Amino acid sequence: MGARTETDSSAEQTVLRELLAKTALGDREAFGRLYAATRGAVYAMALGVLKNAEDAADVTQETFVRVWSVAGQYRPDGSPMAWLLTVTRNLARMKLREASRRTDLTEAEWDAIPAKADVPAEDRAVLQTALAALDDETRQIVLLHAASGLKHREISELLQMPLATVLSRYHRALKKMRAKLEGGDAL
Repeated sequence: MGARTETDSSAEQTVLRELLAKTALGDREAFGRLYAATRGAVYAMALGVLKNAEDAADVTQETFVRVWSVAGQYRPDGSPMAWLLTVTRNLARMKLREASRRTDLTEAEWDAIPAKADVPAEDRAVLQTALAALDDETRQIVLLHAASGLKHREISELLQMPLATVLSRYHRALKKMRAKLEGGDAL
């Protein structure tokens, strides 16, 4: 996975905060830029919760409709990406409750995640290999880190999971992926 510096993350957070503030004022161009910058991560979160590509696409759309109407509720002291993903997660959970069903993703749908999340080509094969072998929560951690660039601390808060658990699951996923890529048995 590509290394991200604290400065990169801080600059991205600042841009997202500005886009959310402008969206709250009804700026459609800012909203379009916000959508373009975050749609992959929003889709990945929705897909991780729903396990159904069609439902995830619906929730992605619902998320941005909701963001358009409630952008003024975002408080700039928090992470804008975590706020967006919390909206997404809540909408996805509501959809699960409404449908009260879970479906497994086909291999083709899992393979589509990195492509839809704008993950660099060199990371795509790594994610596709790792995703198929991971349990749901671990898969979601990998997707949130790789597709959205969230830090492990942010993922911990978002998934309401201890940071140590997020870190250990992420690192175990990397070992499992590495073993698969090297032709060995996964851990």
